[in-house]
Amino acid sequence: MAGQIAGLILAGGRSSRMGGTDKTLLPLGGRPMIRHVLDRLRPQAAPIAINTNADPALFTSFGAEIIADTIAGYQGPLAGILAGMEWAAQKPGIGHLLSVAGDTPFFPADLAKQLASGGSRGAVAASNGRVHPTFALWPLSLRDALAAFLESGDTRRVMTFIEQAGLQVVDFPNEQFGARTVDPFFNINTPEDLTEAERILDGAN
Repeated sequence: MAGQIAGLILAGGRSSRMGGTDKTLLPLGGRPMIRHVLDRLRPQAAPIAINTNADPALFTSFGAEIIADTIAGYQGPLAGILAGMEWAAQKPGIGHLLSVAGDTPFFPADLAKQLASGGSRGAVAASNGRVHPTFALWPLSLRDALAAFLESGDTRRVMTFIEQAGLQVVDFPNEQFGARTVDPFFNINTPEDLTEAERILDGAN
């Protein structure tokens, strides 16, 4: 596969089911949730950026570049991915962008390797019969097509663009965390999810 892989953490969600609090900064196992995501991503991609439309000062301590959406209004994860592509395109030697969600702390440690196994066309992760469109390996050559897609105003669905771009779907199995079998793409949307994530983390330690 041509070019190296940069990483992007999507932390721009509104966290409405967590009372509007930026959930990626909530404590999990005594550390901010996004720290767990960074620890999983750092061995797989470099450099790394965090996409957020919140106050950048909230994220400066994590040792990653911070980028906001480059199109007006809250346009969802595709806007963050476009901002990530534009950022990565300025880095020498980068050919692909690996995007991950900031509320999914147990994603596979071999995510980049498995998504890259299909070559340079790009790929998206799936598990248990469900595609996870924010976990994808994006060729930077898709940047102009993504910008045009967003400017068209027809739809903001990530899967629509993934299907148009022809990304390969790569299936990931459940993983063992201690005695628990867990979907590695388990994401934290509610206080109850955060409690479950604590249980998963406790079982793995």
